[in-house]
Amino acid sequence: QVQLVESGGGLVTAGGSLRLSCAASGRTFSGYIMGWFRQAPGKEREFVASISASGFTTYYADSVKGRFTISRDNAKNLASLQMNTLKPEDTAVYYCGASSAVYGLSSRSNTYDYWGQGTQVTVSS
Repeated sequence: QVQLVESGGGLVTAGGSLRLSCAASGRTFSGYIMGWFRQAPGKEREFVASISASGFTTYYADSVKGRFTISRDNAKNLASLQMNTLKPEDTAVYYCGASSAVYGLSSRSNTYDYWGQGTQVTVSS
């Protein structure tokens, strides 16, 4: 069992930045792919970014590429998402997830074993 707790969400004006954190506890954090997804009202949960268990490989949705950076610190059981140049369309609840599937499936939410409770990000225009 892995417990995930997100933090760092909030209200920011367009062009601003936020850093989300995902603290993990329980089973070996370093054995899991970590991913960030988001869900806006009335929309399905969508992939944002993922990072391999080692941290050497990352993958981003086209909509955030060049603006968001995912990272992890296996010694601290922590995954992070640095979000720069935020846009109103980035407004959503952001979730971190942990997956034991192969990395090639990391953009698929149904391959994740554990989820956090989510943190709200609101970007005003």
